Amino acid sequence: MFDEPGFSDDADLDPAAIMLETFVYCSLAADDIDADEVSRLVAFSQKRNVARGITGVLVFGSGVFFQWIEGPPAEVRTLIANLHGDTRHHDIVTLDQSVEVRERLYPHWDMEPVEADDLREVLEEALESTEDEGSIAALKRILGHLESGSLSEVGRG
Repeated sequence: MFDEPGFSDDADLDPAAIMLETFVYCSLAADDIDADEVSRLVAFSQKRNVARGITGVLVFGSGVFFQWIEGPPAEVRTLIANLHGDTRHHDIVTLDQSVEVRERLYPHWDMEPVEADDLREVLEEALESTEDEGSIAALKRILGHLESGSLSEVGRG
């Protein structure tokens, strides 16, 4: 707000602002994952992650996960390691990861079913902006999956 010495840009922050790590990713669900399994996953995650100060939103549709996670950096990094070892999904692509002092964008866990077209737009934007070869390949596989139309119903179930 002020460019003069002695005035911090943090002065406009709400007192509730804290140091948060944000991790945003997308991935392709394993073949045996359906809407019921995702509902069980969300219920378990809500209890476990809220106790660790982790909140966010999980979007699942047409066999694709999209998740925004925010919380204390050490807890989020532990969760990221767990996500990479989770066999319920593959082709994990990091869309954003940052640490900053801010208010939570998702103070409660939410899950939202979406159509393939909604996911396609986000993934196409990510493909245009990434330079990582592994992410490019995974995004192309996920987009190919959406294009195949093999799973046209939300949540595969």
